[in-house]
Amino acid sequence: MKFTDTRTGKPTDLAFSDVVVKGIAPTKGLFVPTELPPITHDELLALAELPYWQQAATIYRLFGVDFDDEQIDTIMQQAYGEQWDDEQVAPITTLDGNTHVLELYRGPTSAFKDMALQCMPLFLSASLEKLRAAGLHDNDLLMLVATSGDTGKAALDGFADRVHTNIIVFYPEEGVSDLQKAQMTTQTGDNVAVFGVRGNFDDCQNAVKATFADDQFNQWLDHDPDLALSSANSINWGRLMPQIVYYLSATARLMRDGKLGEGQLLDVAVPTGNFGNILAAWYAKQMGAPIGRLICASNSNNVLTDFIKTGTYDIAERPFFETPSPSMDILISSNLERLLYHLAGAEKTVAWMTDLKEKGAFTVDEATLETLQSEFWAGWRSDDESLDQIRRSWKKHHYLVDPHTAVGIDVAADAAGDNPVLVVSTAHWSKFAPSVLRALTKTSFSDPLPEPYVDHSDFEALDDVVALAPDASPVPESIDALRGSEVRFDKVIDATPTDIEDAVRSWVLTRKN
Repeated sequence: MKFTDTRTGKPTDLAFSDVVVKGIAPTKGLFVPTELPPITHDELLALAELPYWQQAATIYRLFGVDFDDEQIDTIMQQAYGEQWDDEQVAPITTLDGNTHVLELYRGPTSAFKDMALQCMPLFLSASLEKLRAAGLHDNDLLMLVATSGDTGKAALDGFADRVHTNIIVFYPEEGVSDLQKAQMTTQTGDNVAVFGVRGNFDDCQNAVKATFADDQFNQWLDHDPDLALSSANSINWGRLMPQIVYYLSATARLMRDGKLGEGQLLDVAVPTGNFGNILAAWYAKQMGAPIGRLICASNSNNVLTDFIKTGTYDIAERPFFETPSPSMDILISSNLERLLYHLAGAEKTVAWMTDLKEKGAFTVDEATLETLQSEFWAGWRSDDESLDQIRRSWKKHHYLVDPHTAVGIDVAADAAGDNPVLVVSTAHWSKFAPSVLRALTKTSFSDPLPEPYVDHSDFEALDDVVALAPDASPVPESIDALRGSEVRFDKVIDATPTDIEDAVRSWVLTRKN
């Protein structure tokens, strides 16, 4: 398995372990595999008969990662073991004959980011050991993570107390739910830190990216604390690759169970902001999974919807909205660069990324747009429309979903055709209890909640939802355990590269001394 840099288009001699440690290419481009391994119909059917950890190990071996079979098996058994509340890891619930929901929230932080972040830190640690043994790496790693909510907690959980790695998470102070904030700020571990940031997710992400690009800061890290920056965001191929696995697994199981017939294609609807989750489905399709249209579902921050429909990606004058689906409150979709590279090559991708950075917008050529639209379909939903879908899913199917999943289900209904559809459920409803409470009480976002729910906290809202929908999927123990947990990290900083770097320096030097 070899990799190419999206900014050069030239194959490198880097293996999987190198790319996981580096995170991002020296050009600030993203690593993509030079080629994708094909998977046949019979291989997919065989995959469905294996436990999830073996499915993942099989796919990693198919990609030719540079670890032996025994080590891959050991890592996958650890990644997809007893910390999951369903032995299938990513079970599929069928709502009706044509609509299926892939539940990716059964891990320790109740969000789909666990699917990658229970796996990637293990491979990162193994990769570091491999490079250290070969004399090719002698620094510990410092992971800097910008999060719109769920990535932060999943990354903290995955990296906490792992040797040779440290992790600092930055989240928008007013852009995550109270429960998401509690998950991050109460995180245990000697090698973790969390900072709130004044601004939105894009402000967070841009400041962290600027820190990665600051050569002087990187030199200080390398020569004084003996650290090297890396990323646990989905710009790291090690984050994206585990996501390919669950799409191959899901199509295999639907085929085995007779819910995806011979010669039939499966449409996949993904609520997405950073484009990594839906891009993983595209990779699975390129490998041979029987996937048809990829349905990109957005909230009011609908830059991806506009891009897929028009070919113009424009954030220059676009307002940023804080919505009930905060993990999709993103205007700069980092993983889109990978798709653009695959569709149009490095030269055009560099030009478009330069235009986005300098002008806040770019427009792809007609040929690229035609190819894009042949693969992707897009739609978006307002806040109240997402609440209405939560309510309808509960009333019609007795199935309670979070606001992100509601957007996916509702947009998928607009795109409905002859193919069955798989909607990706990215979080457990309990992480967004106040919004679910509004849905169940038929309260729009422009109105106050009725008595007795006025001014209820997230945890009180959680109890309210349980009372209104006692037959819904139970609240995960890890969520319930947050009640009264000690807050370890309460510092809030400005969203500038200088403030990010100062926060990192202070934490690193405090730990060193």
